[in-house]
Amino acid sequence: MVEKTKPDLLIVDDDPLITDTLNFVLGKDFSVHVAGSRPQVKSLLRQLDNPPQLALIDLGLPPTPHRPDEGFRLISDLIAYSPGMKIVVLSGQSDETNARHARTLGAIEFVAKPCDPETLKNLLKRSLSIRDAEIGAAAEGGLLGKSLLMEKLRQQIAQFANAPFPVLIEGESGSGKEMVAKSLHLMSNRAARPFLALNCAAISPTLVEPTLFGYSKGAFTGATTSRAGYFEDAKDSTLFLDEIGELPLELQAKLLRVLENGEFQRVGETQSRVSNARVIAATNRDMRQEIRNGRFRADLYHRLSVFTVNVPALRDLGDDKVTLLDHFREFYARQAGVKAFSLDSKAMGLWLDYGFPGNVRELRNIVIRL
Repeated sequence: MVEKTKPDLLIVDDDPLITDTLNFVLGKDFSVHVAGSRPQVKSLLRQLDNPPQLALIDLGLPPTPHRPDEGFRLISDLIAYSPGMKIVVLSGQSDETNARHARTLGAIEFVAKPCDPETLKNLLKRSLSIRDAEIGAAAEGGLLGKSLLMEKLRQQIAQFANAPFPVLIEGESGSGKEMVAKSLHLMSNRAARPFLALNCAAISPTLVEPTLFGYSKGAFTGATTSRAGYFEDAKDSTLFLDEIGELPLELQAKLLRVLENGEFQRVGETQSRVSNARVIAATNRDMRQEIRNGRFRADLYHRLSVFTVNVPALRDLGDDKVTLLDHFREFYARQAGVKAFSLDSKAMGLWLDYGFPGNVRELRNIVIRL
């Protein structure tokens, strides 16, 4: 009988006693990876083939262990690296302001130290089941909302879907840029082919080029075989480049060449290859400001933004906040096998007045907690 693979859990805390204890308690149910700081996390993630499904992190991390700033930055890093990762914060810095900000950034739950190990284990298992349910439902979903901004967004997607040209999706973190990219793919004549996605912030700058363009055997240390890159795999399909603003300057010229004539070379080869991949890029940065600051090429920006789609922030969508509330509470109630909660008129008023700085991601995590 094949043993079932345990889900990966990233634990981040600068206290070895805590990480050793958590590893012992949780190691029977999870494949645990431990780090003590943000730099250690980045190094660890580059060594893993796939991002961990779960993360359990402290806020007080070096070099400022008595402040939550580094932990907040780590939450943002992890969400950018893997938007589907479920992050639970376990921290002694547990005042309500910190808890609220952690959830705004994307954490699914905030737990104060100390915490009963069994409670923590059950919380992580529930977070994993929520993640699995979301993945299973992703293909069934669509863009929800009846506001004018959402109607405009749907019209733009329908208008641009079948064009062969690049699309640049701009919007705040958590607003649903990847869902827009998937909608563009599913409404196009490439829908039967795979949708390939690469987060440019999720990989080491030294690995971006071989990841995008592939490499030949012996091209660099560790290249024991030849391998195709994303452009080759997405030859006649759709390639989604998330966090495009993170792409190193030296690679931007090579991406521009592919966009202009479809040509690229594997690392270590001189032979030119051709890809007809339709590129969709996304960013939460102000790209014009990035150009002014010399961090992004103007010619690449203009090539990527043949069509531009702006994903509206949730605070601007009015009653769509209720539509999303209805959708998520029914979905997660079904998943948990419980009756969906309801809000009284006062709570509903507060819901409509709240700005949701973390956008749809924050709204979804609030629903999960309720």
